[in-house]
Amino acid sequence: QVQLVESGGGLVQAGGSLRLSCAASGSIFRANVMGWYRQAPGKQRELVARIATGGSTYYADSVKGRFTISRDNAKNTVYLQMNSLKPEDTAVYYCNSWSARNDYWGQGTQVTVSS
Repeated sequence: QVQLVESGGGLVQAGGSLRLSCAASGSIFRANVMGWYRQAPGKQRELVARIATGGSTYYADSVKGRFTISRDNAKNTVYLQMNSLKPEDTAVYYCNSWSARNDYWGQGTQVTVSS
């Protein structure tokens, strides 16, 4: 059974930084696209960033230049470094592992940015 376990969320002041981690169990990590999504209260879940198996990345316009996604295949872990955080970044952040064969989600970690 594949599990994705997120960590690193918390409360931070605007302008601060946090690093989220997502550790994946199972053998799917290296074959899957890994991504971070977020969902703020009353809003739809949105893609924040993703990284392909080869390392190519995609970022939502709202986080470009502030967030960095990376993956460590040896540790089966994907990271989201979040700098210059804004109150509008407040949301539950979810880790996702996707391929044409499967789609897995973590339980989510809360990120709260105070003004």
